[in-house]
Amino acid sequence: MSIQEFVDTATDGTPAPEGEIPVLEFRAVDTFYGAVHILKNVDLRIQPGEMVCLLGGNASGKTTTLKTILGMVEPAAGEVRIDGEVANGWTTADRVARGVSMVPENRRLFKRMNVLENLRIGAYLRNDDEIDADLDHIFEMFPRVKERLNQKAGTLSGGEQQMVAVGRALMARPKVLLMDEPSMGLAPVLVQQNFEIIAQIHEAGTAVFVVEQNANMALSIADRGYVLQTGQIVLADDADKLLANPQMREAYLGEMPD
Repeated sequence: MSIQEFVDTATDGTPAPEGEIPVLEFRAVDTFYGAVHILKNVDLRIQPGEMVCLLGGNASGKTTTLKTILGMVEPAAGEVRIDGEVANGWTTADRVARGVSMVPENRRLFKRMNVLENLRIGAYLRNDDEIDADLDHIFEMFPRVKERLNQKAGTLSGGEQQMVAVGRALMARPKVLLMDEPSMGLAPVLVQQNFEIIAQIHEAGTAVFVVEQNANMALSIADRGYVLQTGQIVLADDADKLLANPQMREAYLGEMPD
């Protein structure tokens, strides 16, 4: 079964109608770690079926943005909205149940558990009778994963671990899939393969929010992008326009000004 067919079990894959409620939205979000102001009046949105990337260097606030989406950090001001509902105060489990799932940086598998156990954890909030069928779909997407079912996750290669991490996140049947630094720690050929998989998931209709330092790669497959700098959104535009933006090219793509 293709990624398209798997995602179609949770979405019809059609483009979001104009004016449709965002699947995920920040409205003037401020966050703090103690007295340190991290996110500053951040606005962003992700429409159903859209791929959006968040770019920025180290200490720009990217990780805090993800933690705020997941409820690990509560805004001091502003709102996090999921499917139009204010999610402030919701637990992480509440947010996962409402369709938010994540592939963490460095995969973060349970290394002493085997591959099958890791995949089943992705469906831990589900109580339907289609979990085994979805596992079969994951195996068809990633045949290598099926070959490693009884192997401890910590003994897999980096590329294999990434497949399991993506499969685990998809087992939650997300409306929006969060990807934290998907190129981190992978060989260049695996980075390319990984982004091809992300693009296929997006093309099949799932909204994807990619947090990444590799601006060229992320913007090459995204619909839109935001650039975060010291906790503030400093650029926001369609992906192709960001790629052509001289400020973006100098600051984040390593090009020297003329």
